[in-house]
Amino acid sequence: MGRRKTQRKNSPAVDSDDDISVSSSSTTRSDRMSVVGIEDFQFDQDTILDQALDALYEKRGSTREKALASIIENLNNNLQHQFVEKKFATLLHQCLNSIKKGSSKEISLASRAIGLLALTVGEGDNAREILSESIPSISQALRSGSESSKISLLECLAVITFVGGNDMEEIERSLQLMWQVVIPKLGQNVVAARQSAAIITAMVSAWSFVLTTMDGLKLNSKDWQESISYLSSLLDKDDRSVRIAAGEALALLFEIGRLEKFSAEARGSTDGSALEGSKQRDWFIHIQGLKGKILNQVKGLSMEAGGKGSAKRDLNSQRNTFRDILEFFEDGYCPETSIKIGGDLLQTSTWSQLIQLNFLKHILGGGFVKHMQENVFLHDVFGFTPKKKFLLDSEHRISTTEKRMFRSPNSIANKARTQLLNKQRMLAEGRNIGHYALNVGD
Repeated sequence: MGRRKTQRKNSPAVDSDDDISVSSSSTTRSDRMSVVGIEDFQFDQDTILDQALDALYEKRGSTREKALASIIENLNNNLQHQFVEKKFATLLHQCLNSIKKGSSKEISLASRAIGLLALTVGEGDNAREILSESIPSISQALRSGSESSKISLLECLAVITFVGGNDMEEIERSLQLMWQVVIPKLGQNVVAARQSAAIITAMVSAWSFVLTTMDGLKLNSKDWQESISYLSSLLDKDDRSVRIAAGEALALLFEIGRLEKFSAEARGSTDGSALEGSKQRDWFIHIQGLKGKILNQVKGLSMEAGGKGSAKRDLNSQRNTFRDILEFFEDGYCPETSIKIGGDLLQTSTWSQLIQLNFLKHILGGGFVKHMQENVFLHDVFGFTPKKKFLLDSEHRISTTEKRMFRSPNSIANKARTQLLNKQRMLAEGRNIGHYALNVGD
C-alpha cells in the first residue's frame, strides 16, 4: 500500500494552520502519581465511557450529543484500547444509529467518533468491519445531509477507508462516493446541486488522503482524466482553500505517475488498450495540453498578488504551497517537513506523507501528539518510532491536565467515582441491615 512511500526531500511545507513544534500538556508528562492513582484514573475513564455509551440509547437527542462529545474527547486524548476492545461493536452500531436518525450535529459527532474508533483499533478485522458496516449509512447520509454533516461524513469515510480498506474494490467504492458529493451521477431523481467551497475542499482533501494508500496506475484512465480535468478547473476558483486542496491533489497525482501513464497510453506503448491513428494522436495532444495548462496555473498561483481584503496569511500559504508544487513539477523535488513530537522528530519527504500528516492533524486536533506518541498504527504509517521512556515500577507520570481532572472534586472523573462509591455504600448498608434483622429475628 502507498502509506509508506519515500522520495526526494526539499523545503518545508507544513500545514500552516497548526503549530506543531509540539510538546503539549496532554503528552509531556512531568507530574507524578502512584500506581494506585493511575489505576484509579483509568477506572474513572472507563466509567465515564461506559456511562456515555449507555446514554447513546436515550431518546433525547441532546443527551446523545453530549455522550458522543464525551466519547470523542476520551478517544482523542487517551487511546482507550481496553474499552474499545470490549465495547467496539456496541459503540460502532450506536454511532451508526445516530447517523441514520440524528440531527446534523449528532451526525457530525457520530462521524467523528467512528473515525477515532478506527484510528484506535488500527488495521485488522475490526477496522474492516467498521468500513463495511458504515458504508451504507454514510452513503445515504451524504445524499441528504447538511453542509456541516457532509464534511464530517466525508472525513469519516476517508479515515475508515484509510485504516480498513483492504483491497482495490473497497477503496474505489469510497473514492466514488466522495466524488459523487460534488459531481453526482444524474438520473430521474437526482439533481446536480452547486456545492459550497467548504464541501469541495473537504471532498478533495478526503479523496487525496485515501488516494495516498493505493497504486494509482490500477484505476480506470477515463476516471483519472475526469478527475484531473476537474481538479484543474478548481485551480481557477475564487476560494483559496479550494485551490490549495486541488493543487496538492494534482501534485499527488504527478507523484504516483498518473499523467506519465496517460502519455504512455496515448503513444500506444503499454498494454494494447491505447487508441489508434488520429484518435491516439488527439489523445496524446490532449494530455500534453492538460499538463501544460496545469503547469501555467501553478506558476500563476505561486506568484499571485493579494487582492483587496485578502488575508495575508492565506495568500502566503497559497504562494508557499504552489511554489513547492511548481518546484516538484519542474525539478521533481518533494517538500520536506520536520516536526518535533515531544523529544522526537517526525519527518516527511513525499506529497503522500505530507497529505497524510496534514489530514490527520486536522482530524485529531489536540490529540495528534498523544496519538503520534502512542498509536502503533500511526507509527507504521509514518515510519515513526518515538523514544521509549521507562519509569520505575513505583511511579508513573500523568499530565497536569489529567492530574487536575483526577483530583478536582468537581471533575467529571471524581463525580463518576463518587456516584459509584455511593451506590456501593448503599448496597453494603442494605446488606448490613439485612444481616442485623436476621440476628434480631434469631
